[in-house]
Amino acid sequence: MNCRKIQSNMATLLFEPESVPAEVRGHVDSCADCSKELQELRATMNLLDDWGAPEPTPYFDARMAALLREEKEAPPAGFLERLKSRLLFGSNVHLRPIAAGALALLIAIGGGTYAGFYAGGNHPQPAQASATVRDLQSLDGNAVVFQQLDSLDQPDDDSGSGSSNDL
Repeated sequence: MNCRKIQSNMATLLFEPESVPAEVRGHVDSCADCSKELQELRATMNLLDDWGAPEPTPYFDARMAALLREEKEAPPAGFLERLKSRLLFGSNVHLRPIAAGALALLIAIGGGTYAGFYAGGNHPQPAQASATVRDLQSLDGNAVVFQQLDSLDQPDDDSGSGSSNDL
């Protein structure tokens, strides 16, 4: 049996040896490294059972109250200091979902802008006019020029009547 599989069952073997399969117990008995690890865990647990938590000093409550009073009376921290402490020590608000949402929004806006879907920019192109329609439109635009040319082509009535009487 693999020693790595035994390492995952070591705590169970220490606290509930009956629930561990027989092959795991057999491996621990035959493997020197695994049995040494189990003995070290037993020694550590025995030391923890004998260890007692130290009693706080009689002045602990007074010092804690003084520190809390100082903290309440201290001026509030600035924006950058609060931001720094939030990033260093964390908070209940996790920044990863917020950052992922902001990045998704940025990609959507950028992609929409690139594709031309921003602010109603997806207008269909007007159909191209045929060559005949374009020619007629240019003729309408040049109507003044054609009127001037027509006036040059027509003979003047005053100059033409005087020449016919002379004959």
